[in-house]
Amino acid sequence: MAGEPITVSIRREVDPERIAEATAWVQTGVNLAAKYPGFLGSGWVRAGEGSQVWHMLYRFASEETLEAWERSSERTWWLSMGQGFVRSERSRRRSGIEGWFDDPATGSVPVADAAASTSLDELPPAPPRWKQAVTIWLGFFPVNLVFTLLVTSFVPGWDDLAVALKVLVTTLLLTPVMTFWALPFITRLLRRWLAPTAR
Repeated sequence: MAGEPITVSIRREVDPERIAEATAWVQTGVNLAAKYPGFLGSGWVRAGEGSQVWHMLYRFASEETLEAWERSSERTWWLSMGQGFVRSERSRRRSGIEGWFDDPATGSVPVADAAASTSLDELPPAPPRWKQAVTIWLGFFPVNLVFTLLVTSFVPGWDDLAVALKVLVTTLLLTPVMTFWALPFITRLLRRWLAPTAR
């Protein structure tokens, strides 16, 4: 797992009276993390206008590069600057397909505890593997079916191509569709089934 990219999802509750300060604070954290080797990107959003719930994602190339950032003096300083307005924090790490099934809005812990432990495992676990498999299949089947119908109807000579070439083209085209459209859509539709006790 050492060489596998790691995504961290964080849910924070922020004092609604200090939104401008919190915005600057979050962006400062992103800017600091971006200087570290292995940083692959990040993003943050508020749950809604006037909401005190903020969600943040950031990704590093490996466990080692993530831990270098999390153990850094810059991050320790940055976290201490947020103690005045961050009321609670919850974080989770994911390295594989399970990240699609996270519910970033579950639970909270006092911010002092969050500062002491950057990877909290008290969150509800990801759905069972069989539910994940069903969810992936529900996305993959219609996407693959539509793609197959389209290429066999509109791409001359498709049936004559070598099997390996057809599989290569299919996976190259459908992987982004599954990653950026189908899986997010299906997991939103099935959220209550995937995590019935999340809320």
